[in-house]
Amino acid sequence: MRASPHPNLQLGRAGDWAFILTVAAGYVSTLFIRPFPYSPAEFITLLALGALYVTIGTVGIRLFDRLHSRPAWLLYFAIEIALAMVMLFLGAFGGSLWLITLPLVSQSVLALPRPWTMVVSAAAVVFGFTVPLGLLAGWASALPSTIFFLTGVFFVVIFTQIALHERQARGEVERLAAELAQANEKLRQHAVQAEELATAKERNRLAREIHDSLGHYLTVINVQLEAARAIHDEDPEKSLEAIHKAQSLAREGLADVRRSIAALRASPIDERPLPEALEALVEECRAAGLFAALAVSGSPRRISAQAERALYRAAQEGLTNVRKHARASRCDVQLDYGGSSVRLIIQDNGVGAGENTEPPGFGLLGVQERAELLGGRVSIASMPGLGFRLMVELPA
Repeated sequence: MRASPHPNLQLGRAGDWAFILTVAAGYVSTLFIRPFPYSPAEFITLLALGALYVTIGTVGIRLFDRLHSRPAWLLYFAIEIALAMVMLFLGAFGGSLWLITLPLVSQSVLALPRPWTMVVSAAAVVFGFTVPLGLLAGWASALPSTIFFLTGVFFVVIFTQIALHERQARGEVERLAAELAQANEKLRQHAVQAEELATAKERNRLAREIHDSLGHYLTVINVQLEAARAIHDEDPEKSLEAIHKAQSLAREGLADVRRSIAALRASPIDERPLPEALEALVEECRAAGLFAALAVSGSPRRISAQAERALYRAAQEGLTNVRKHARASRCDVQLDYGGSSVRLIIQDNGVGAGENTEPPGFGLLGVQERAELLGGRVSIASMPGLGFRLMVELPA
């Protein structure tokens, strides 16, 4: 079925029931009043017209909607208003029969959103109310009732507009929420790419450092040794001098390598407490678009440097995995200082993984090895769609 050219029109079951119940209310107040004012023929005619009116207003409206044209809608309202006029005339406006016209007012607001078409349809409904009443009771008597009916028409128009705007606002909120979710996902992807790019840049920098520093020393040492070998028989003293220079260069190169290694091995927690270092990692996650929080329980205290470094690396690995693989919107980090141990827990609400009691990757394998060397333990809990939980516990 083709899409409706009037997406604001509600053709669902709720709209059908509202139409049926409104017409039924008008009929009940009209056909079952005492004394009964209609002959059997009039009674059957009114019931038949009401059934036709409801059928066109709930089922037939879909056929007009599929025609994709404004003239089709005007034809629909013309047919329904004509039927309403006949029913009002035959029913002599008994009870609250006028209620049957109100669903047409609401449909005109939804199906004909342009002001002039909506006003024309609403005016036609008022016309369909006033003409039968004027023919039955006189035009002078019809005027006060028409004014009263206009009040009901305005109420239906305003109420329908409010409901329409609320539905449109809800749709806009849902659209913006979907766009925000896509933007957050792109932000997480960009954060992962930035992290990988930073890693590649650091790797290239180290390669340049090795080439420029260690490569230089090794090249010069090789030249000195080649010179020492070449002149060893002719000038042993100069040969020995070249060897001494090569040894000196080797010591300088070794010292330079040690300085580079020391810089690489420098721990981010050497100069600050573990909770503060973990908070910095959590802040990196927040900057990448992930809602992350750190909770510290117990009494924070200094533990061994090896244990602090192991917990820091575990948090670093766990949070990196969350950003790269979990597709999570939230991650909670808990650092618990117990009586004889310190426990680190990282829990996300991402896609999770299959049940596995062993750490599934090299990074988590390194976390487990560090923990075991310190007499600790690592546990992982995960189920597909239920997030991932990493727990590292070390003696303190």
